Amino acid sequence: MWSNISAAPFLLTGFPGLEEAHPWISILFFVVYVSVLLGNGTLLYLIKDNHSLHERMYYFLAMLAGTDLMVTLTTMPTVMGVLWVNHREISQGSCFLQAYIIHSLSVVESGVLLAMAYDRFIAICTPLMYTSILTNYWVMKVGLGVLMRGFLSLLPPILPLYWFPYCHSHVLSHAFCLHQDVMKLACADVTFNRVYPVILVALTFFLDVLIILFSYILILKTVMGIASREERTKAFSTCVSHISCVLVFYITVIGLTFIHRFGKHAPHVVHITMSYVYFLFPPFMNPIIYSIKTKQIQRSIIRLFSVRSRA
Repeated sequence: MWSNISAAPFLLTGFPGLEEAHPWISILFFVVYVSVLLGNGTLLYLIKDNHSLHERMYYFLAMLAGTDLMVTLTTMPTVMGVLWVNHREISQGSCFLQAYIIHSLSVVESGVLLAMAYDRFIAICTPLMYTSILTNYWVMKVGLGVLMRGFLSLLPPILPLYWFPYCHSHVLSHAFCLHQDVMKLACADVTFNRVYPVILVALTFFLDVLIILFSYILILKTVMGIASREERTKAFSTCVSHISCVLVFYITVIGLTFIHRFGKHAPHVVHITMSYVYFLFPPFMNPIIYSIKTKQIQRSIIRLFSVRSRA
């Protein structure tokens, strides 16, 4: 009996108690998903097509946009399936793979933001050495390292999910699979799966944000040492977009963590909504932030649409 239950597919969940409103909620999600795809896709196209954007800072921005696209494409099919047609079933293998990609890309995004902070640190604190330190080869190595850190670090907690027996309810609490959701359904000793993510978060998200904070303290110290007010403003303005993206990402991380740790008495819909905010708000906001705050991106967008309108 246990083997039959264990092999059964998992059931995804939309917004409990709001099932009748799912078609209307799906419109909002569809608009957000399309905006994320268009925004990040446009950024990638502009960086590839415009030679003036073939610089280290924009290579990192392309990594960020690519990561946001992957997160969106990973969650979008199951979320829209649940909200549109109430397709709730997902096979265990597909569920574990989705959880693996989602969590890995979260670590990747944190790593990309850290790399972007280092880029700004070198550009402002040691500008004469910028091109010699941040070579294209170095950028490629950092990008590969960030990817490997994200995808290799998530293997230890995800792989055991494949051989855990699942004899409890197979109903998940979201419209996509998360490690902590699946782990709760296992009829096995999940001590390692409880402890490892805490250590991983400390060594990735927490350590990354500390290094980013320290780098900006040094950047601020350097900027304040510049005699010209105009030069100070110009130097710090190159960091505004990155700082905004860092705040958007880590505030949602902290908010989700606090809801899970201290919001046990909060309505379940609050937990679910915060999870969607965490996975959708940064990918939605990042292209907007860089389009508003970065003049080269603005000029490239204007040039793109002016060429299209003439055509």
